[in-house]
Amino acid sequence: MASSPRSPDALRYTDAEAAALYDVLNPWGPSDDFYLSVVMEANSALDVGCGTGLLLRGAREAGHRGQLCGVDPDSAMLNIARRRVDVELVEAKAAEMTFEREFELALMTGHAFQTLTTDDDVRSSLTAIKRALVTGGLFAFETRNPQQRAWERWAGAPLGAVDSNGRELLVWYEIESVSLDVVTLTETTGDLDRTPLRVDRGCLRFLSAESLDAFLAETGFLVDKRYGNWQRESFRSDSEEIITVAKAVGEDRSDDRVE
Repeated sequence: MASSPRSPDALRYTDAEAAALYDVLNPWGPSDDFYLSVVMEANSALDVGCGTGLLLRGAREAGHRGQLCGVDPDSAMLNIARRRVDVELVEAKAAEMTFEREFELALMTGHAFQTLTTDDDVRSSLTAIKRALVTGGLFAFETRNPQQRAWERWAGAPLGAVDSNGRELLVWYEIESVSLDVVTLTETTGDLDRTPLRVDRGCLRFLSAESLDAFLAETGFLVDKRYGNWQRESFRSDSEEIITVAKAVGEDRSDDRVE
């Protein structure tokens, strides 16, 4: 479904186990192919909300030899990512990053951008990402199109999974509230008899393309490309995704172009 802030109400399934299960529930897919192609075109890349480091591992295995850095506030996720020693990893939230003009590319995958649920979260995170990029650097990320109301489809049948220990599990979602553009939900991991082992509560924000563009412009970005799916088809009002590639611009924008 989505990356969401971990706030477990039950911890019979540990943070380390939940982190290992994340890649089982979210295997490599079309979105990773898309972002990998973007990373491979950049000499240096910053993965904000890198989780277990799946994309960065993929980039190294595909032959990327430049600077790769992942940032995530979840220590259990980073412990998995640290199994790869040729990638720099930093435990922090996006807004806490202190990089300055170090990267040609920044990205947020797995709908991580949607965990920025307040205007201040969005502005401070975009400001830190902009500061991390060289002028003309790119920021690629995706959010779900709010017009498609994806959250209404999340409370269906539970997902079955087998974790790294061979344990059979069910994972299911419940929507607690929808307030303006913020959806509050729970992700429950349980046994096959639906006995809960842990409950993670989080919030996801569904910003429109117009709202995204306003935040980007305010923090020094111009939209360079926008797609509606992972096949790079143009974004439309009925697209499931809002996939954005934005360019970091300097104070003088007279030479900047939007393609």
